[in-house]
Amino acid sequence: MDETVLRALAKWPNVPSVYGWLGLDRRGQWLIKGERIANPLVSAFINRNYESDLEGRWYFQNGPQRVYVRLEYTPYVHMVERRDGDLALTTHTGVAATQVREALIDEAGALVLRTDVGVGVVCDRDLAALAELLVTDAGDPADESSLAELASGVAGRRLHLLYGPRRVLIAPAASHELPARFAFMLEPRPAPGEPDC
Repeated sequence: MDETVLRALAKWPNVPSVYGWLGLDRRGQWLIKGERIANPLVSAFINRNYESDLEGRWYFQNGPQRVYVRLEYTPYVHMVERRDGDLALTTHTGVAATQVREALIDEAGALVLRTDVGVGVVCDRDLAALAELLVTDAGDPADESSLAELASGVAGRRLHLLYGPRRVLIAPAASHELPARFAFMLEPRPAPGEPDC
């Protein structure tokens, strides 16, 4: 968290939280009241001060005030980039994921990864690039269309994601079950009696 944010928290510890204004879409874009934030400095500030509370509500700490985030899908969006010749995952906040611990595919073909950073959907624009890390049970290369087949429930089809030294089985999962499974709230609301701006 930024030093200026920490100082503001110490100075004004009881500022009411904000709900319903800030959102995160499936491509890692910040939205205010549904409109994309175009200023890269504002997005970078939000990224640096993005965290979750004990109830699984994700928020941006804006000085002394928490601005809770409406999640379109997951708390993080994983982007695929090439680093030192290899494909690597980075969250929409710019944090590199070094391990993939779990890989899931939902009924619509979205790939959700639980990494050492946290749980996030892979940006749909990056699925084709990630396909080079997919292999079958036999270790043969797979492709992006294999993910679609897996999502549609093709019998007997199993795919793995090779990331670093690990080979992670991609399992099916229902999108509506992800918030409970990974303990996050899609649309945070104030607790009873909690003030709201």
